[in-house]
Amino acid sequence: MNYLTNAGGLLLNVLFGALVTLFVLRLLAEANRADFNNPICQFLYRFTNPVVAPLRKVLPSVRRINLAALVVALVVECVKVVLILLLAGLPLGPLGILVMGIAELLDFLLLTWIVVVFVWSLMSMLSTDRYHPVARFVTALAEPLVRPLRGRMTLGGLDFSPTVVLIGLFLARILVAQPLQDLGTRLLMGL
Repeated sequence: MNYLTNAGGLLLNVLFGALVTLFVLRLLAEANRADFNNPICQFLYRFTNPVVAPLRKVLPSVRRINLAALVVALVVECVKVVLILLLAGLPLGPLGILVMGIAELLDFLLLTWIVVVFVWSLMSMLSTDRYHPVARFVTALAEPLVRPLRGRMTLGGLDFSPTVVLIGLFLARILVAQPLQDLGTRLLMGL
């Protein structure tokens, strides 16, 4: 039975991870003012708009943060947590589910930024077409994180600002997201 639970958990993580990816990338694209004419942005808007557009009437954007996309991503994470808990036969607690959902979303957001900054730095080392839609999208998401450190972390002509940003993002996962997940687990277990 444990193997079946693990397999079900994997499938739930993949399915809900794909859904959260759409809403998190839309959130990041809007927050970083990615080019709307980019085919990737068009794809994100086309598939998330049926859910986000009605919610935007109730939850408007605040300082370029699309609250509707953020709430949808949080709800998807909370539903994933509930389904995984039900699959494992663990108790359900509303506060624990909410904290776990927030922790999962924060961890996912940080991991998304880690991947984006890594891909961006890899593309900058290789000779890639800067006008390719993927390159433009990745640059739009990574540039705001790296820009404050650019030029300040150079050594021997190499810019280590992406490395410093990646270390900061990994530390945020360890020092912020993981304790939040542990708190959610304790709340669920009633400890």
